[in-house]
Order: sequence, then structure tokens, then C-alpha cells
Amino acid sequence: MATGSESLPALIPNMLRDWMTREIGCHDGVGHVDCFRAFNRLESDQRVDFIDFVRVPPKCSIGRHRHGDNQEWYVIISGHGEMWFKGQNISVGPWDVLINPPHHEHGLINLSDEDIVLVVFETSGGDLA
Repeated sequence: MATGSESLPALIPNMLRDWMTREIGCHDGVGHVDCFRAFNRLESDQRVDFIDFVRVPPKCSIGRHRHGDNQEWYVIISGHGEMWFKGQNISVGPWDVLINPPHHEHGLINLSDEDIVLVVFETSGGDLA
């Protein structure tokens, strides 16, 4: 796996921060919140198969693997690492969302000195990318 930034693409796909919408006074609250709704059952016939809350300690990894006819979403909450995604290594960090397409190989390695915390969930059914 590459470790230098010179080998990483300039654009990292599926950045959650780029998908956020601002809501003022959410549920009569004060100020604003920024939100990205990943699913709306009224607009999709996909189902969530599982939701995992994951901690990857320093120098540990989720090995390269693939799934069948489903998508596995990686939502990075904190920490930085390198992910094998769509045939290349990319740098990942907080607010990054990667949607692993059906049958595509993917994996995550923590090359830093701090934990990577992420939410992993899998969807199936409906129109998968």
C-alpha cells in the first residue's frame, strides 16, 4: 500500500461534508445543524442489513475483501487512514463517506498513531450503484 501523499488522487470520492445541507432551527432548536440523510425509506426500496460501530487501532486494518449484491458504506468519524477503494489507495479522514459498490474489493488500514472510528453499514435491494 502506498503511504506517500504523492501517490494519492487529488479528489477523494463521496465526501460527506460536500453533501451536507444546513437546517436552521432544527426541531425548534437554536442556531443551525448540518445534515446528510443517507436513506429515506419513502424514497428507496433498499434495506439496511447491518450497522457496525468500529474502532481500528493504530497500525491495524480491515483487510481487503468484497461482498456480493450489496453496498457497504464506510463513514469515517475520526482518525486518518488509507483505504483500498475502486482499485486504488486513497487517503481518508473525518467526514469521508465511501460507498463500496457490489462485488468491489475494499479495505482500510490505520497508518497513524490514533484510532480510526467509523460507522460501517450495508445496504441491499433496490437500485445499487
